[in-house]
Amino acid sequence: MHYENNGAYTGEVSPAMVAELCEYVILGHSERRLHFGETNQAVNKKVEAALRVNLSPIICIGETANERSSNQANDIIASQLSGALTGVEDAKSIVIAYEPVWAIGSGAPATPELANEILQGPVRETLRKIFGGQDAERIPLLYGGSVGRDSISGFLSQPSINGALIGGASLKADDFAEIVHIAAKSKHE
Repeated sequence: MHYENNGAYTGEVSPAMVAELCEYVILGHSERRLHFGETNQAVNKKVEAALRVNLSPIICIGETANERSSNQANDIIASQLSGALTGVEDAKSIVIAYEPVWAIGSGAPATPELANEILQGPVRETLRKIFGGQDAERIPLLYGGSVGRDSISGFLSQPSINGALIGGASLKADDFAEIVHIAAKSKHE
């Protein structure tokens, strides 16, 4: 989604058009950051645009393997989140998806414990600084990055993980249906 409602932006979709068909929009995905040079500031403009047309932004954040191995993950995640939410005052329709870049498409997701640690640590802490305690606690936190039918239960069993953002596995109907079934079952347990 582009941040302008109209204009000559070939290859982009206006917020108003997305809002006609969807309730949610994924913003800040690592592929957009890598291949299209999206910055935290560009993601922020898109978050604001989404909120203006009553879309719920799913804001993706995550570190590369090099950033993780050099102990920069927490700082990178806090920076991405702070940048995406600069000036945003209302947290009610925001969703955050932690997608470590090193796990996306690798078939090797982060461990559920690591994902939980990131979400309850730097992610919640940054959200508390931006929105205050109660509003920050209401924001749903998702894990994404090579989530499949064999790993979904482990992620959903973690206290700070409210759901999952499914990528490649959503392209295989049987796998995705099983993931949905497992997730629905875990919500009722």
